[in-house]
Amino acid sequence: MSLKKEHLKSSNIDWNQFMPGISIDCVIFGYHDKELKVLVLEYKKTGLFALPGGFIKKDETLDDAAKRVLKERTGLSNIYLNQFHTFGSLKRSDHTPMKTVLENNEASFDETHFLLQRFISVSYFALVDFKKVEPVADSLSDTCQWIDINELPSLILDHNDIYQKAHDHLKKSINSEAVGLNLLSKTFTMAELQGLHESILGKELNRTSFHRKIMLSGHLKRIGKKKTGKAHRSPYLYKFIQQ
Repeated sequence: MSLKKEHLKSSNIDWNQFMPGISIDCVIFGYHDKELKVLVLEYKKTGLFALPGGFIKKDETLDDAAKRVLKERTGLSNIYLNQFHTFGSLKRSDHTPMKTVLENNEASFDETHFLLQRFISVSYFALVDFKKVEPVADSLSDTCQWIDINELPSLILDHNDIYQKAHDHLKKSINSEAVGLNLLSKTFTMAELQGLHESILGKELNRTSFHRKIMLSGHLKRIGKKKTGKAHRSPYLYKFIQQ
């Protein structure tokens, strides 16, 4: 997966354009090679990892800010987006990570710098088509990359807590057609849909029970067989019936 970078420097950003004390953090889920993945940033010269995030401009709504942040990190518009929780832990008073980022990148700052205040985080999770995303690192980061949820590193502040709560919400939403509609291809086999559910839930599912439950949900339409060159072994293809 190719990586683009924003050609901006922290010192060139007008921090006065943003609302003080409030930020946005995004848990961006993608699905590839039978693995559920999330986008993670690595700050330059620090070895520190974080969820993609940003701030709210004084002339935009929360949702518009989240959409902007997501487009900046993925290159995509019209992303499935869900505001799931607001985080105000005292962990967010710890200035050490951002001081490290600023110091290691030779940025001039003092204790009043915008990035060193305590932020309340309004958090969103997003479901995206892995194949369409071109990860873009922000001005303070070296990389923005997909990481398997089972290999997630330790993240700054309370970002691991944010990820976990987003994952819990995704599990609760798993029977919604929005999950498969945004994480799978337009058409898919029953085995591919089961693989997605298993990666989200972290456990194996009984094939017969899963098939029965999904078909009874009324969310799927069978549209023919997948072309494999072996007609008698070709699995059926399905697509979601959008309500």
